Amino acid sequence: MRERSIDFSKFSSIKIGPAADVLLIEKGDTPPKNRILIGGANNLIIGPKPPQLMMLSKDFDFIEPDGSKLVIGAATPTGRILSYCKKHDIGGFEFAAKLPGTLGGMLAMNAGVKEHETYNKLLWVEHVYGRSLKEQIEHGYRYAKLPAVAFCAAFKIERGFSTQLAETLKKLRENQPCEPSAGSVFKNPAGDYAGRLIEAVGLKGKRCGSMAWSEKHANFLVNLGGGTFDEAMELIEMAKTEVFKKFKIDLELEIKIINQTHKNL
Repeated sequence: MRERSIDFSKFSSIKIGPAADVLLIEKGDTPPKNRILIGGANNLIIGPKPPQLMMLSKDFDFIEPDGSKLVIGAATPTGRILSYCKKHDIGGFEFAAKLPGTLGGMLAMNAGVKEHETYNKLLWVEHVYGRSLKEQIEHGYRYAKLPAVAFCAAFKIERGFSTQLAETLKKLRENQPCEPSAGSVFKNPAGDYAGRLIEAVGLKGKRCGSMAWSEKHANFLVNLGGGTFDEAMELIEMAKTEVFKKFKIDLELEIKIINQTHKNL
């Protein structure tokens, strides 16, 4: 294991955070239990006082066919997975079009678009304690309870990559803002949409300093340039408060907040 200094104001997708030393987990290492895994920093906001962090090294960036299954390293970028499946005519990952991050993040939150999700074709996940079959992992809409840091995972190979499906799912993301963001901030509550609720309480486009709820999609918090952690937190708390006040719906975070003073990690 070795450490790497990362400036999260440049590295994270929302461009917020301090410079911090991050432990790189290499092949054969046992991830320490006192550190938080950050992956590609695409669906999280790093606070000014983060706890100790770690990430997987390039040792876990691989795609290997193995008979009827495809074994993919947890540090493999989603774009590489999509390109590989398209080239080798493998279906099941069409939803990864324009989806940022790595396989590890996809596994941790069961990423997807509508009914097309990471766990649909999943067979097993390998971690420090061995392997867990999909049936042994509690998972659902945008969440999964992995027993430990995922090193790699195996998926059932089904021939037939659908370019049409990939384009259709890609178009569903065209309403997402182009400014730096961490993706959807809140999960959609049952029978409704978080973006609709945020817009309904008048917060679409609402700005706090250099952070704002996007004018394009109200469930996206965007950095307009130099936005801070405190500004982001103020807008998130504002949305939760106003939506609950008007609709009695408690919005649940989809992104992760990583800071020593916040418990929602």
